[in-house]
Amino acid sequence: MIQRPSPSISTRKQPKQARATELVAAILAAAAQVLAAEGAQRFTTTRVAERAGVSVGSLYQYFPNKAALLFRLQSDEWRQTTELLCGILENTGLSPLERIRTLVHAFIRSECEEAAVRGALNDAAPLYRDAPEAQEARATANRTVEAFMRETLPDAPGSGRALAGELIIKTLSTVGADFSEKERTSGEIEAYSDALADMFCAYLKSLGYSG
Repeated sequence: MIQRPSPSISTRKQPKQARATELVAAILAAAAQVLAAEGAQRFTTTRVAERAGVSVGSLYQYFPNKAALLFRLQSDEWRQTTELLCGILENTGLSPLERIRTLVHAFIRSECEEAAVRGALNDAAPLYRDAPEAQEARATANRTVEAFMRETLPDAPGSGRALAGELIIKTLSTVGADFSEKERTSGEIEAYSDALADMFCAYLKSLGYSG
């Protein structure tokens, strides 16, 4: 049975008015800034409240502790990454190889721009990866990748398409995280993304893509 996140990492309440929504947005923006600047070990609700310009009591109305804040940041990151992947791979206005190239460039750039926050989240919340939110994001991404591979390699066996999709996404995620560990210039990001996209496109052609 899938377990829901415990109350300790769940938000206390959801904002219903515009002012409350703006407050939560300010808190989350401040939390990301503190996490990137201070790292997981020095991340505290007090520092976040100070950065957001609100009282700790106001913060606690929505996030009971720092675990809840970290979990919300992680959940938002899962959602944004999934939306990025799905939005690009489902864009049938581009050819499959154009979509792959667009995805690689967008993903690598995103990894580099948000490396500090993502790295800190990985250090702070390893158990969050099994939360329902993570499972839902993975399931959505997997369905999109499966559909993309069926379109791209219609004559390939299902097992071959599944393997290709898994290899491309896992490689993209792994090398993106590794590449973004150092600060990169726009030129470096562009060159790296082009090389990685070339590799994926050549791989798909070797499997029978002929579009």
